[in-house]
Amino acid sequence: MIEAAKIWNEPNNKSHWDPNLDPEWDLFANMTRLAGQAIAAENGGLTRVLGGMSPIDPHFLKRLEARGVMDHVDVVAVHGFPLDWNLWQIDEWPAKVDEIAAVTDKPVWITEVGVSSFGSEEVQAWGVTKTAELLVGKVPTIHWYSLYDLPKTWEATTRHKEAEGSSYYRHFHMGLLREDGSPKPSLEAYAPHAADMGLCQWFHFEDHRLDEAVAWMKRLGVRKLRTGLSWADSFRPDADRWFDRQMEALADFDVTVTFCFTPEHRGIEPHHTSPPQVAEEFAEFCASMVRRYAPASAGRAAFAAE
Repeated sequence: MIEAAKIWNEPNNKSHWDPNLDPEWDLFANMTRLAGQAIAAENGGLTRVLGGMSPIDPHFLKRLEARGVMDHVDVVAVHGFPLDWNLWQIDEWPAKVDEIAAVTDKPVWITEVGVSSFGSEEVQAWGVTKTAELLVGKVPTIHWYSLYDLPKTWEATTRHKEAEGSSYYRHFHMGLLREDGSPKPSLEAYAPHAADMGLCQWFHFEDHRLDEAVAWMKRLGVRKLRTGLSWADSFRPDADRWFDRQMEALADFDVTVTFCFTPEHRGIEPHHTSPPQVAEEFAEFCASMVRRYAPASAGRAAFAAE
């Protein structure tokens, strides 16, 4: 079932929101207010999550609060990768959560935390165990990123490019499973914590890994999953068919579904990080996905009804 709807992903990270087009996050704030209102109008009991901050920045949160955003979300999410990209140590995780808790009365979730195996698979396994030690019980919801390595023939959705060396290539080594589906040592380290530390796994359009991923998560005893429904993908032919298949396959998990990524033809500029030309269009996409997959009047969506 869907337990939460997350509005965007890492909005204070220019990999996912263009600061040149919205330097003070005014456009993001307006879009988030409208999306929060639209989600609540469809299902007032659905938890609304503010897209995970990366970097973790209380000043960013206070800026959004001043623009009225916090009246339309129920949870604040943060992302952190201290062994790979952040300029702080893994032992600082509890303090980073406390920084955000000090400036909001909303619950704090960690909707992406991970360690790459780029340098060492053994270091990644240690990172799983250390992360669970630091964070299980500290926050109500944690999503480890991720189940699968990113296939090397795909492109990472990030500002980092090949010329920046390991900063880019680390994106391809975040999984508990290698690209071919074989387990890394980190899978064994994760297994004892699967019920308490969920997973974040993005599924690309018509992703060939979906069924195998579901089987692995059930075998591990995963309860909570974070994934995404892309506004950009919604304009592909047969998008609803793929969305239906994805959400039906994930129906046995407590899903946080992320709504993000601007279609090129709907952005101020033709890029997925662009603010939309019309914020109400993104809000309607959020509303339509809630109507389809998390309607207030039914225990589960009847996907084939439309």
